[in-house]
Amino acid sequence: MTTTQAAASVPATSAASRTAGTKQVGSTGGTTTLGSGATGAAEPAATRGRTSIADTVVVKIAGMAAREIPGVHDMGGGLSRTLGAVRDRVPGGRPNVGRGVKVEVGERQTAIDLDLVVEYGVAITDVAHDVRENVIAAVERTTGLEVVEVNVTVNDVHLPEDDDEAATSETRVA
Repeated sequence: MTTTQAAASVPATSAASRTAGTKQVGSTGGTTTLGSGATGAAEPAATRGRTSIADTVVVKIAGMAAREIPGVHDMGGGLSRTLGAVRDRVPGGRPNVGRGVKVEVGERQTAIDLDLVVEYGVAITDVAHDVRENVIAAVERTTGLEVVEVNVTVNDVHLPEDDDEAATSETRVA
């Protein structure tokens, strides 16, 4: 796959540090325009007009694709996970699928940084490999952007005892 070759030739830096010819975004940001369409009745219908993709779309696609992989427990750093847990418990609150995802989007390419929490006992390199493949496939298929790299940072390992402690602390008061 040409994406793998392109990713191998790009130095391993974070998306936040690359700025040449691209627009840096996090969970919020601008819009990327794919192709400037032609106008006029003589042009084919499919090429009349422009297609714009908001940067948050890439963030959400990458977040959903990463969470689909077995062995990924959660995403984001410690503080963002804590705030996310509080937000999830608020009635009517929705989970933030963009938590732990940073993207940098250019005109035709994107670079993605992911912060993961993996389950104890899984091979981290295998999980990272599977996450990379799934994120690249999902973003390229859905947006048409070329993914030049997906940097995976494993911030924590989820232990089975963590669920047991949470369950006992919630039952303390009746």
